[in-house]
Order: sequence, then structure tokens, then C-alpha cells
Amino acid sequence: MTQLQFKDAFWCKEFTVHSGYEVLLQRMLDGRKMAKDVEDLLKQSTLKAAFEVLKQQIENVGNSHIQLALMLKDELKGIEEFRERQKEQRKKYETAMDRAQKSKVSLYKKTMESKKTYEQRCKDADEAELGFERISASGNQKQTEKSQNKAKQCKDTANEAERVYKQYIEQLDKARIEWEKEHISTCEAFQLQECDRITILRNSLWVHCNQLSMQCVKDDEMYEEVRVSLENCNVESDMDYFVKNKMTGTDPPVPIGYENYYARESPRCRNSPVQSFGMMKRFSGLLHGNSKNSSETIIPTAPPIDEKVDGVYAAINVDEQAATTPSQDYRVLYDYTAQNTDELDISAGDIVTIIAEGEDGWWTAERNGQQGFVPGSYLEKL
Repeated sequence: MTQLQFKDAFWCKEFTVHSGYEVLLQRMLDGRKMAKDVEDLLKQSTLKAAFEVLKQQIENVGNSHIQLALMLKDELKGIEEFRERQKEQRKKYETAMDRAQKSKVSLYKKTMESKKTYEQRCKDADEAELGFERISASGNQKQTEKSQNKAKQCKDTANEAERVYKQYIEQLDKARIEWEKEHISTCEAFQLQECDRITILRNSLWVHCNQLSMQCVKDDEMYEEVRVSLENCNVESDMDYFVKNKMTGTDPPVPIGYENYYARESPRCRNSPVQSFGMMKRFSGLLHGNSKNSSETIIPTAPPIDEKVDGVYAAINVDEQAATTPSQDYRVLYDYTAQNTDELDISAGDIVTIIAEGEDGWWTAERNGQQGFVPGSYLEKL
């Protein structure tokens, strides 16, 4: 199939009308505006199907992404619930560990204080014992008894401090054992939570990547449909559609020929060119101030050489008889519609017989038994 050409489809028979060019120009201007160009193409080309597929697939892609977002939201909700559960379990172990640690630290401080007290009491008891021995060696009975009582009192105080110190040691050891058990339990729980967290997040990310990968595959399948529809877009078909729907004409305007003002009066006279010239002469005579009766028959003659012509129009020297030729066949080049009753309608391609060729450009033609004047410039000799 031959593609339609712009040069064959955008003519206009009216010589001053350029609707074909204006259509093409508007087409070119529309091409500069992508949005309007797409809109026009959607209305008049095979690209419409491809664009419709594109819009549908974009909508499908959007819907699939919305579904993916909902799936990810559900996954996120599960992760948040898991995080809250872990938080509650962690707080429970944190509370127990804080209690054990505080008890251990508190007992440790008390134990260290009792140790210092115990050591100080032991030093005091040793000093009192040494003083008692010195005083006993001096032989002073009263001082000896007094020193002995002081040494005994310091000894008892040291024993009490030792008892308290040992008690705190036992309590601290129990707190240490309890703290160690709590620490072990907490570590095990935290390790289990960490394993669960890593496993769940790993699986969640794995699923998320799989969903994204599947979504990419779906997107590519949808866009492949768009590419397939674009392959079906035929540029020549689009151009032909545009030409068929916007064409203004297949023929260029006919040439504009010279038309003599007086020659246009000839067809109306229904007489020979002599009578037509006579009318021209009579009109010229009026311009020269000729007062003869216009109804008289005037034979055109050339003016004298020495005659000064002051009028607007000079006389024309022509033969009195119109040029006649033997009958010949001519082909009509352009359509012509009769403007007067003495003219003949002709159409391009008609074959007419020329009876007489007038000097004014109007020829007497015969077609299908009818005679009339036709423009000679519209004919071509066979």
C-alpha cells in the first residue's frame, strides 16, 4: 500500500485560500507541545491503543505497589508486636537483675564497713592487751585491774565486730550466688531474644526482598505489554489517518490568467468579435467626446498618424473578422462553470470541438451538440 503524501493531499482550489498549508502548519506547531501532541495522537492514531495500555499498566503497577505496601505494613506490624513482646520480657529480667545487683552492692558496702570496724576493734584489743602487760610488770595493782578490764572489754568488742563481719560475709555470699543465678538466667533469656530478633528480622528482610523482586518481575511484565503495544504502532498508518481526516484537497489552484476588461464583455454580445470590438470602439468614442448614435455600426479603423489622441483609451487596430480555424478537438484542462447563458459548462478531461478562436481569449466550442463560449486557456490541443 502506497503511503499518502502531504504534497498530494493539502491543496485548495481557491487561489487565495491556504487552508492546506494552515493545516500542516498547525500540525507542526502541535508537535512542539508534547501534551497536546499526545492528546491529538490519541484521537487520530494507532498510538492510542499503546497509550491506553500504558495508562492501564501504570494503574496496575500502582495497584500492585499499594498491595506490596499493605503487605509490608502487615510485616511491620508483626515486627512491632515482636519488639513489644521482647521489651516486656527484657523489662522483667532487667528488674530482677537490678534488684540482685542492688542487693549485692549494698551488702558489699556493709561487709566492707563491718570489716573495717572489725579490724579497728582487733587493733584496739591488741593495744589494750599490750597496755595490760606493761602495767602488770610495773606492779601497780589498781592500774593493773583497770587495764585488765579495759583489755577484756576491747576483746569482747572485737569478738562482736568479728561476728557481725562474718554475718555480712555470709549474706554477701548468698547475694552473690543469687546474683550469679539471675545473671545467668538473664543472659540466657537475652541470648534467646537476640536469636529470635536476628532470625525474625532476617526472615522479614528476606521476604521483603522476595516481594520486591516479584514486584519488579510483575512491573517488567506489565511494561512489556506496553512495549508490545508500541510495536503495533504504525507510523505510516498514523500519517495516512491524519491525511484522510484532515486533507483539504488533491488539486492545486488553477493559474490566474490575464483577463481584459473589454474582452469579458464579448460573451454577452453573442456576436462575432467585430461586434465586440465595435462596443469597445463606441465606449472609446464616448471617452473622446463622440456624439454619434451608439446604435450605428462602427467599422474600426486605425487613427491617422498625425492625429493627436487626447482621450484615455486609444483606438485599437484589429481585423474586422475573428480568427477562424477548421474544427479541431481539444482536451479540457480545468473545470469551468458558465457565468452567462451564452457560455458552455466544461469539466477537466472533456473533449470539445473548437469552431472559432476569438482574439479576446474566448473560443466558440461545441460539446454534445451544444455550443458556447469557453476560455481558450483552459484547453489543450490533442
